[in-house]
Amino acid sequence: MKTVKIFVHDPVIELDCAHALASALKPTFKVQMLTLDTLADGIWDADIFAVGGGIGDSDNFDWMFTEQHKDVIKQYMHSGGKYLGICMGAYWAGGLYFDLVPLAVGQYIVTEDSGIDHEYPTVANISWMGAPYTMYFYDGCTFHAPTKNTEVIARYQNGYPMAVIEDGQVGLIGCHPESEPWWFMGISHDYSPEHAQLLKDFAIRLVTS
Repeated sequence: MKTVKIFVHDPVIELDCAHALASALKPTFKVQMLTLDTLADGIWDADIFAVGGGIGDSDNFDWMFTEQHKDVIKQYMHSGGKYLGICMGAYWAGGLYFDLVPLAVGQYIVTEDSGIDHEYPTVANISWMGAPYTMYFYDGCTFHAPTKNTEVIARYQNGYPMAVIEDGQVGLIGCHPESEPWWFMGISHDYSPEHAQLLKDFAIRLVTS
């Protein structure tokens, strides 16, 4: 059984998001949590290192991670590790942060015809492997300038990439397929358990790439 180590630093990388991610991946994957204190020693046997969503700005990265933390993650990736980033975790794969992908990772809502004009929780209309879905969204990202090694798994309604796998090693998702029913309180759309299966399939695709 493959192991996913999920990073938690509540509330920036929320425990609720980490638990939702773990619930979506189990029992297909063995799931464990990592913190800043356990990251350096605990990451090495992970088949996937996952970073989910949270509260605040992506620039919280600068005060959270030391150069040692960043070096550990670079070494893990260079040794063949895989990275799964959702929302905040996807932003952090970009060049200003962990610098794991050549893609430009940017805010989706500022793209043309995004259909969303605020940074608050809502839903986004997407196409996942050609099939339409409406998925939980909280100011997530999109991915510009895809390369020949970019596999686009899902797109937003305006055609911008929503979920990608870069070079078979880094999987990034702008929406929240791990979302749980209570997240939809106050949002005029219902929870769908099918989204968790999409996330599990995505993780399987990533780990076997």
